[in-house]
Amino acid sequence: MKMLLKNTVSGLVPMYDDDYEEKRKLKIGDIYMCEVKKERNIDFHRKYFALINCAWAFLNERQTEFFKESIEGFRKTIEVAAGHYEPVYDLTRGEWLHAPKSIAFSKMDEHAFRDLYERVKDVLFNTALKSVSYDDFMNQLINF
Repeated sequence: MKMLLKNTVSGLVPMYDDDYEEKRKLKIGDIYMCEVKKERNIDFHRKYFALINCAWAFLNERQTEFFKESIEGFRKTIEVAAGHYEPVYDLTRGEWLHAPKSIAFSKMDEHAFRDLYERVKDVLFNTALKSVSYDDFMNQLINF
């Protein structure tokens, strides 16, 4: 069971309705062990996906067809280009490939995620968004 808790002067308090429901399942008086770690910033996580979605919206038809109309494929390709990958061997092709690493909350801390965000932004502006001004892009990003 995982839940987000906020530390207050009166103790740990569930952050969201789902977390409250999970906490309600715990029996009063029972002893539980938990691992405490600082959660990544959910708003920054959403900003990352807004960055990807906004970049996708700027692509032309030929570019989106290249990614087989898959924004997920686009995101993973950009992450690999930003250096966020691990090598995997493809037995059918007989060669090593770059597989994007997970960006799940449990797999990255906040610092690593912020670093990835900046590297992805650099890749986007040096490849797919070469013809888009930074200011125009940032003005559109607000809408995502």
